[in-house]
Amino acid sequence: MVDQPTTIRPGEALDQTQLAAFLHRELGLTGPLEVRQFPSGFSNLTYLVRMGGRELVLRRPPMGANIKSAHDMAREHRLLVALHPVYPLVPQPVAYCADPEVIGAEFYLMERVEGLILRQRPPQDMELTPVLMRQIAEAAVATLAQLHQTDLQATGLLALGKPEGYVQRQVEGWIGRYRNAQTETVPGLELAAEWLPAQQPAGQAPALIHNDYKYDNLVLDPDQPGRVKAVLDWEMATIGDPLMDLGTTLAYWADPDSPEVLKGFSLTARPGNLSRQEVLERYGQLTDRSLAHFPFYYTFGCLKVAVICQQIYARYQRGLTQDARFAGLIHLVRAFGQLCEQTIHTGRISNWG
Repeated sequence: MVDQPTTIRPGEALDQTQLAAFLHRELGLTGPLEVRQFPSGFSNLTYLVRMGGRELVLRRPPMGANIKSAHDMAREHRLLVALHPVYPLVPQPVAYCADPEVIGAEFYLMERVEGLILRQRPPQDMELTPVLMRQIAEAAVATLAQLHQTDLQATGLLALGKPEGYVQRQVEGWIGRYRNAQTETVPGLELAAEWLPAQQPAGQAPALIHNDYKYDNLVLDPDQPGRVKAVLDWEMATIGDPLMDLGTTLAYWADPDSPEVLKGFSLTARPGNLSRQEVLERYGQLTDRSLAHFPFYYTFGCLKVAVICQQIYARYQRGLTQDARFAGLIHLVRAFGQLCEQTIHTGRISNWG
C-alpha cells in the first residue's frame, strides 16, 4: 500500500546524465541512476530518484509554467529548511539547484517519507471502510489544527510571511489571476469576484498555513492509516489567516451532494468520512477559533481552487503542456463556480437543499 512512482509521462523526462553528475558533485552519490515519476498532482512535478543506495524526491516546476511565484523552488526549499527543525511532519530537505541547465528548470531534493497517500482512487488491496475513513478524516483535521497552533514567536517562523493585510491581498490576487487565465465566463466565479472583496472579515490571529492541505498531500502510516507521517507540497505555505487555509481544504473536500466531477477528484465523499460541516465543527473544537464568517472563507477557497484549475487548463489549451489529464479541468472550474454561487446565496458550506 506504500505510494509508489511509475513511468515518466511523455514530455516530462529529466536529463539523467546531467542529474547524475549533479548528485555526484553535490551529494557524493555514485552508481547507476534510476528516475521514476509520482503519478498524481497537477502542479509541480515530483520524481523518485534512486542512486548510490539512497532514495530522494525531486520537485521541479511543471512544463510550460510561467507563474514564478506559484512554482518558486528556491522559496519552497527555504521553507522546508526553516520548518523541518520545528515542525516534525516536514520532510527533510537535501539540496537545491538554481541552474536550469541541469534538468531544464530549477529543482530541489528532499528525503523520501514512505507511506500511504490517498489519491483519486483507493490504494490497491486496501479497503477504505467507514470506520477507517473517519479515522483518517479526524487525523487530517487534527494535523491541520496542530499546524495552525505552531508557536510563531518561539520558532522564528513569523518572518516567513506578511500577515497584515493577508486576506485582502489573497482575494485581490486570486481574482486577478483568474482574469489573466480566463477562457470563458463562469457566472458563479463572476459573482464571487464581486462578493468577496465586499465581505472580508477582520481576520484571525496569524498562523503557519499550508495553503494546499488535502488528502493527497498527506503521507499516512500504512500500518496505522489514522496517523499522519508527513505533510507534503509546501509550495504555497506562508504566515496568514488560518481560516483561509481551512477554506481551501474544504473546497477540495467533496461531500456526497457535491458535483460529480469534484467527487471524482477526491475520496472524501466516501461513507464514514467527515462532511465539510463536521470538519468545520471539529476544527473549531480543537482550536477554539471563531467560525462566524466561514462562508466567506469557503467561497474564497472555491474561487482559489477554481483559479488553480483554470490556470492549468489555460496552459493546456495554449499548447504549453501535453498532459491529457488537463483537458477536463474546465469542468472543475464550472463546478467550483456553482459551489461559490450556492454558498453566497444560502450562507452554508454544504447541504444546500
